Amino acid sequence: MLKINNNNNTNSKFTESEISLLSRIISAESRGEPYEGQVAVGAVILNRIDHPSFPNTLAGVIYQPSAFSCVNDGQINEQVYESAKKAAKDAINGWDPSGGAIYYYNPAKTTNKWIFSRPVICTIGNHKFCS
Repeated sequence: MLKINNNNNTNSKFTESEISLLSRIISAESRGEPYEGQVAVGAVILNRIDHPSFPNTLAGVIYQPSAFSCVNDGQINEQVYESAKKAAKDAINGWDPSGGAIYYYNPAKTTNKWIFSRPVICTIGNHKFCS
């Protein structure tokens, strides 16, 4: 296990398997995005673990029904880019370019209009990060 600091500066442990899972979803969800945006996607997932509206485990957040399109369509199982592996570790170590966001979306691709009601914290690349 890798001992790290999460976004709330409390010690947490993630197994290599969990780090790999986070890397896979970052790669699938933020392919083609700037590195900062890849870290932000990872940070959103980690922020959800600590939020009462979401499951409290990494796998629980990632596999929550209909939460991530890349899980639904299988892209989470495609090639993982090296930048996504590094981004996962940076997010786990506390870097949160999203500003504490618990949602993100690409306005050009989203089909769920509900997300447009969420307050935008920042925009990185093609993603808007929201509270």
